[in-house]
Amino acid sequence: MNVQHTLQPFYDRHSKVLILGSMPAVKSREVGFYYAHPKNRFWKVLSLIYQEEIEDDITKKQAFLKKHYIALFDVIQSCEIQGSSDQSIQDVIPNDLQPILEKSQIQAIFTTGQKAYHLYQNYIYPKTKIKAISLPSTSPAYCKKGVLEELVQEYQKIIPYTNDSGK
Repeated sequence: MNVQHTLQPFYDRHSKVLILGSMPAVKSREVGFYYAHPKNRFWKVLSLIYQEEIEDDITKKQAFLKKHYIALFDVIQSCEIQGSSDQSIQDVIPNDLQPILEKSQIQAIFTTGQKAYHLYQNYIYPKTKIKAISLPSTSPAYCKKGVLEELVQEYQKIIPYTNDSGK
């Protein structure tokens, strides 16, 4: 099924870190914001690395992201995809990151999962020449014992880019 990316990029002029997924999951498209599946550990991981509660409310999640200079978007503008399965992605049309890069202070780009990383490398890196740092997926499809601790350890890589210096 051909799916169009329906979420707006989330960023402001102070954003320093851009976190890119591949394509919003079905639940995220329904809710209208990123990482909305209740079993996705994205928000839990951010809560743990910043040692702050993040309420399950889009406005409060957005305030949290702004406070920590984090922008969210996805690599794909449209593609063929079955449900939310990254493995089924075909016929990719990438998103244009230039508006975000021009209107913010992005210092680092991170991808969530190998598919997002490979798609970024193939479609977006040749245009931006900004290297992405690959982070593990927080998707419920990759929910095994001990993963939360590994995710927290890996996601701490974003912290040096989200401090107040240089604002």
